[in-house]
Amino acid sequence: MNKIVYKLRPSDYWRIGEHENWFADMAAKGFHLKKMGVQFARFVKDEPKKIRYRIDVCIKKKITAEQIQMYAESGWDYVTSYQFFHVFSSPEERNAPELHTDPAEQSYTLKDLDKKLARNAGIVMVSILLMFGMLFSIWFLDGTPTFVLVQGLAIQQTILTIFIGFTAYTTLQASISIRALRKDLIEGKQINHHAPWKKHHIRNSILAFFCTVVVGLTAVLPFVQLVKADTKTLPEASPALPIVRLADIEKNPALVRGESTYMGDNVDWGNRYTYEWSPLAPVQYETDENGVVPGKMWEYGSSEYTPSIHTRVYQLSIPGMADNLISDLIKRYNYEYSVEDFVTIKHPKFDHLIVHEEEELKEVLASEGKNVILVRYHGYADLDSVIENIEEKIKIISK
Repeated sequence: MNKIVYKLRPSDYWRIGEHENWFADMAAKGFHLKKMGVQFARFVKDEPKKIRYRIDVCIKKKITAEQIQMYAESGWDYVTSYQFFHVFSSPEERNAPELHTDPAEQSYTLKDLDKKLARNAGIVMVSILLMFGMLFSIWFLDGTPTFVLVQGLAIQQTILTIFIGFTAYTTLQASISIRALRKDLIEGKQINHHAPWKKHHIRNSILAFFCTVVVGLTAVLPFVQLVKADTKTLPEASPALPIVRLADIEKNPALVRGESTYMGDNVDWGNRYTYEWSPLAPVQYETDENGVVPGKMWEYGSSEYTPSIHTRVYQLSIPGMADNLISDLIKRYNYEYSVEDFVTIKHPKFDHLIVHEEEELKEVLASEGKNVILVRYHGYADLDSVIENIEEKIKIISK
């Protein structure tokens, strides 16, 4: 029983001469074509033979029995079809005449395919422009591209859009190449049945491997993020977590946890922490914590004193992203205040320290190396207390 062998195709499907030459070279090595696929061709291993191959183009994907018989009578055996291309073979000793002896007449076989590919290219290009437009809005609509990148929200969409964009490019290239080939045939230029194929084979092999790896990783990425993500009720004490705690800032033994405003999935969302992961920020925490000091009132006297804190913690894969991330966090999470309300101050323990203070509200963004922490505290503790606690937590996350 003859052995079945699969080979990666050397070039794009519209390169007719290269495919014909490749089939002939494979036959000379004992690999005889049986079937063509999207990326691979199936061969049967047998005795090496000198065989000529020719590709005929027809807009109908299925060639008629009458046409197969007509070519057979001229010495050409039908082998297989792929898309609009139909492959015929003939042993050299038959000395069979060419399928098409008049290039101008052969050009008419490409007319319908030329129109179809031009139409497809137009549709694909419009579609890819729309996709790039949507991707652009994800990245830049709110002016926080680094935050989007760090969160991993658009990595998969970006890679897939680039991959689809490359597919659109090949569709356009196919349309241009077939039109150029048709023009050459009209001018009387024959198809080069011995066109070199090795250069494109190496390129396609590298490209196919790269695309397989990238698309595979892209498909896995959201599942990894989903598996790693976790949200839990924040424990009363958490010395190991690199988050700033409300009790550490308040320093009031009378402080107790505030009542839950919303419970879902067994999580107190008013006192919770969420862990997330992305390739560019493998450590991410987001927390909310609310408390109450019984008997103490807000200075304006309308209600009981209920301090709260929100934190975001990032450990980046690339330290150089920290500055841009801080800038994006300011833009994304501050709706009432402008960027000018945030003041940069020098601190020996931080690369960058930016603060904003407005009555009971204290906001601090700090970075050291690849670590970034944002704290939004609402209460009467002073700003220095917030900064000191951030300094301690950055030490934890740096270990």
